[in-house]
Amino acid sequence: MNLRDLRYLVAVAEHRHFGRAADACFVSQPTLSAQLKKLEAFLGAQLVERSSKQVMLTPIGDEVARRARLILNTADDIVEVARAAHDPLAGDLRLGVIPTVAPYLLPHLFPALAQELPQLRPLLHEEPTARCLDKLRQGALDAAIIAVPVEGGDAFPQLTLYDEPFLLAAPEDHPLAAHPRLSLDDLMDTRMLLLDEGHCLRDQALSLCHAVGAVEATEFRATSLETLRQMAATGAGPTLLPELATGTVGEGGLALRRFLDPQPRRRIAALWRKGSAREPAVRALVRVVRALDPVHRLAASLEHAPASA
Repeated sequence: MNLRDLRYLVAVAEHRHFGRAADACFVSQPTLSAQLKKLEAFLGAQLVERSSKQVMLTPIGDEVARRARLILNTADDIVEVARAAHDPLAGDLRLGVIPTVAPYLLPHLFPALAQELPQLRPLLHEEPTARCLDKLRQGALDAAIIAVPVEGGDAFPQLTLYDEPFLLAAPEDHPLAAHPRLSLDDLMDTRMLLLDEGHCLRDQALSLCHAVGAVEATEFRATSLETLRQMAATGAGPTLLPELATGTVGEGGLALRRFLDPQPRRRIAALWRKGSAREPAVRALVRVVRALDPVHRLAASLEHAPASA
């Protein structure tokens, strides 16, 4: 039994397909299949159920794959510790970012990283929150940028990157657009456009709507913030957008209105595995994010918003 064979098993467990698992491991499918059969012979147990329609792991296969992930994570950490001894801020950094952050933060972050940490190579994985946490737990990611708090997030060390206010985005002729500033109570009985299931931002917006008496426009759910923005601009109704996603105020028939204090907001944080050899690189990335001009503007927008009467 060797690490290579364990990687093959974990790849099959993740992809549930021999061809995709082989591609992920950069080997041919016959090679991967043959090595798994050798692993099964060594262990004296069937790990994989093979059929023409699907690939499944046996119960013992699932347990072996779970333990194999732990072994592989430790082995990878050993390699990273050795590399970090030479230069902790160099090499690959596998970074997961949620879709409601990635398009708005990364265009600012990547040029700054190239300037401040030129030896660090971020490898981006745009994934929803649950998938980011799973990959972080399994060792497929070194760090994740997500909105917190979130279920399961407390298991990881984390540092706050920034707090981001929500703005109301509404058609220019919507009654709420007549307010220069809004209180949350102004949303009572308003039908709001929200993201589809699976987005943590949907949960945050839905919680806010319930708290102030707003309701969801159930006939429409968007799969992305850009879709929400476009639908609001074309008159479908108002929605909530995090500030980095709002772009230019008044652009394309869209009215953006800030809330009075206390402004609704979300917190974006970087998470990593406890004891990870990549922690110095993650902490360096956090410092770069906090120094970005858009992040400083977010802090100013929270600090200088008018208080409610």
